[in-house]
Amino acid sequence: MTKEKAPVTTAVRALRAAGVQFTDHLYSYEEKGGTAVSARELGVDEHCVVKTLVMEDDSKNPIVVLMHGDRQVSTKELARTMGVKTVTPCSPETAHRHTGYLVGGTSPFGTRKAMPVCMEESILDLPKIYINGGRRGYLVGVDPKDVARVLNPKRVRVAI
Repeated sequence: MTKEKAPVTTAVRALRAAGVQFTDHLYSYEEKGGTAVSARELGVDEHCVVKTLVMEDDSKNPIVVLMHGDRQVSTKELARTMGVKTVTPCSPETAHRHTGYLVGGTSPFGTRKAMPVCMEESILDLPKIYINGGRRGYLVGVDPKDVARVLNPKRVRVAI
């Protein structure tokens, strides 16, 4: 873990404005390392590290998906749940345009535009999750019930 001071990102401002208590967790970011690296660096189970994925439906409408770090999203099941034909991951450029965050630093809090959020239902069973705080190499530890309160996500079962 690095000794630098935690950043004050748009996500941090959004969490503070919503009255959410969280802990700061900085780590050495590795390009394409994903949640395996952050879990290893923080010494936590990868299942408790929640990734923020930006996807689009067949009409190019963005959707934020919160998923366990050690699981993947069944886009077929997500499309069925959302009542659309298809759901696909956004390109890094499109995800940045929608959220204002760089891929690897995408937080579901304080996004540039309001988007529907889907949360894998079993995330709510965890006592604490680690989710991106709006910058590469920075996660916040938070109660998943607070995440649900702030984001009001659609609860889904789309993990594979």
